[in-house]
Amino acid sequence: MQIHPTAIVSPGARLADDVAVGPYSVIGPEVTIGAGTTLGPHVVIDGKTVIGARNQIFPFACIGTPPQDVSYRNEDTGVEIGDDNIIREHVNIHRGTARGNGVTRMGNGCFIMTLVHIGHDCQIGNNVLMVSTCVLGGHVEVGDFASIGGLTAIHQFVRVGTYAFIGGHSGVRMDIPPYMLATLDPAKLYGPNLIGLRRSRFAPEAVRALKLCYRIIFRSGLNLREAIVKARGQVEQLPAVETLLSFLEFPSRRGITR
Repeated sequence: MQIHPTAIVSPGARLADDVAVGPYSVIGPEVTIGAGTTLGPHVVIDGKTVIGARNQIFPFACIGTPPQDVSYRNEDTGVEIGDDNIIREHVNIHRGTARGNGVTRMGNGCFIMTLVHIGHDCQIGNNVLMVSTCVLGGHVEVGDFASIGGLTAIHQFVRVGTYAFIGGHSGVRMDIPPYMLATLDPAKLYGPNLIGLRRSRFAPEAVRALKLCYRIIFRSGLNLREAIVKARGQVEQLPAVETLLSFLEFPSRRGITR
């Protein structure tokens, strides 16, 4: 274990043998950190925080501190972070709340750039990209492979679907459906995330089916329920199509971006 002499690591913390902790970092008593994870200088990890293997956490990141929620009364909540994530400078990830999920979660393989804020009870999937200075209010859900541009603000309780792309400097007040591209403030949809889908090697028939779904659901003038029924009847029910339609059938309390 490589712990710099100036770091403060609580005796109760559980660190794998090859964890590296940089100068002036502070690790709390309920923290667990997996093999191969490295912490740069001035990192603070507190609360009931579990961090997996091979993560890279850069200077001044702050993980597991109390949520910015006026109802929080020091309940026993925490943060769970998976493997192979990159968490850059000044990122903060707050622990959950008792009236939320109780745990703020991040999956595997995410790239979280500088100055990102992940609020309490957020649920972040795998391989998510969050560009510098984007902020997530509490209870936000972000699906696998989603990309969120810099300076973007996402309202509490919003869901961002898998493979969705949100352009920079956007204000997201309602759910962003899977596979779709959105931007502006307030955010609007501009069709499927075609570049992202092609880079991810989606089959041409899946891309065509998602484009047809977009036209039926968001450009036909039908209400959402009617449009979903029509899409189920007219579009080949490929896995990506089912993922999109299932997401739309059960929106969050915020509703769906159109």
